[in-house]
Amino acid sequence: MTDEEVLKQTRHWLEKAVIGLNLCPFAKAVYVKNQVRLVVSHARHADDLLEELDRELELFVATPPEEVDTTLLIHPTLFDDFLDFNDFLEVAEGVVDEHELEGIVQLASFHPKFQFDGTEPDDIGNYTNRAPFAMLHLLREASIDRAVEAFPQAEAIFEENIKTLESLGHAGWTALVTPPV
Repeated sequence: MTDEEVLKQTRHWLEKAVIGLNLCPFAKAVYVKNQVRLVVSHARHADDLLEELDRELELFVATPPEEVDTTLLIHPTLFDDFLDFNDFLEVAEGVVDEHELEGIVQLASFHPKFQFDGTEPDDIGNYTNRAPFAMLHLLREASIDRAVEAFPQAEAIFEENIKTLESLGHAGWTALVTPPV
């Protein structure tokens, strides 16, 4: 799969699911202002991806939020298994700490087989964090704080997302996120 295909599928998911379903009410503003950096990783090993994360964190904090407010580090092939990816996330969080960015940068994750602890694989709630590829999402804590101030019921987002996904159903989700040929 080419980088262009990976980016096309990622943008489709962002536009149709994340923004289209309003799964993240804060995403549209930064997306339409082109403040979302999309990076396709070609790392062959987890260690290589950690080095890419190092570079992306350095670039992220050195770049004004007006230029890059959030970054998606996308890996289309390295983590087929969600549990392996989930284990990797602990190490990735350690990289954020090594850069002394706790409280400055938050790391979120997406995966095609994302599963919250205590849920069944097909629970519709898992789909809030399902994406076409494994992704590390770098967010600025200051931007999150501003967004939450502007959206006082931020704690209700997850519950609303579940309702949206339940009404959509699995077939509706699949139809929505399947990119056109």
